[in-house]
Amino acid sequence: MKDALANDAALPSIAPQGYDVTIVVFSDYQCPYCRKLHGDLKQLLAADRKVRVVYRDWPIFGGASLEAARAGMASRYQGKYAAFNDALMSGPVKMDQADIRQAAVRAGVDWPRLKADMARNAAVIDGALRKTNQLAEMIGLTGTPGLVIGDYLIPGAVDAATLRGTVQKARQNARTAETRR
Repeated sequence: MKDALANDAALPSIAPQGYDVTIVVFSDYQCPYCRKLHGDLKQLLAADRKVRVVYRDWPIFGGASLEAARAGMASRYQGKYAAFNDALMSGPVKMDQADIRQAAVRAGVDWPRLKADMARNAAVIDGALRKTNQLAEMIGLTGTPGLVIGDYLIPGAVDAATLRGTVQKARQNARTAETRR
């Protein structure tokens, strides 16, 4: 299960060389708590260069969320996921296609190419979204955000201190498990 959560080539991720902790983030672009968490994650990544983040877009707030998730995942094909993700998370909470397109412009995403990539890779993108939904249900998530940090499941929003503390606990657990082998 842990491998299925964290290791899926269809998902966007930030994986610095030598990372020792993985955070799997279940989020929706229209979730206000996900937006707060996004800012805390950015701060964590800036301060801790050994954290990997796997983004599992889980569009549970309707059609615009689904469209934003598909667009976000397709932006990977232009190497623009991080910038587009930031732009979507900083746009209006309630969004429509015009807001998604504006976020693409702010992120430097080529909109016609994005639309083509969404169509060309629809099976991969939609398959990843379905798998994320299945995994979220299997681990008992009922809403966004949801985090898996090492062996810890966090169903809901946490503050920056709790995020940092859980990363440290996951890191310590991994070291302890490594020394026992």
